[in-house]
Amino acid sequence: MKTVIKIIFTTIFVLILSHLLPGVAVQGWAAALLVALVLGLLNIFVKPILILFTLPATIFTLGLFLLVINAVIILLCDELVPGFAVENFWSALLFSIVLSFCQSLVSGMSENEQK
Repeated sequence: MKTVIKIIFTTIFVLILSHLLPGVAVQGWAAALLVALVLGLLNIFVKPILILFTLPATIFTLGLFLLVINAVIILLCDELVPGFAVENFWSALLFSIVLSFCQSLVSGMSENEQK
């Protein structure tokens, strides 16, 4: 149930951010839901591999390279999901930062309610 709620919130955030951020476009709820699902799968399966291969760069930049990896995941999602478009790397970077921040807020609020 917790995963379904996260997917729903991510879908809502994707829709909102596509209206607020320049360079990001989503064509409706179905595309946003598909983006949320694909992002979840990419974060589970692809992101750990990318982190492993880029570990020296991540250590050298004190973890800031993880932002680049997040942007690459967004660009990969752009290629995989019809109805989702990201103009360039910088739009993907901004989108990933704001989306991560929004997801962290919701996660933090749900943990506070459980205590």
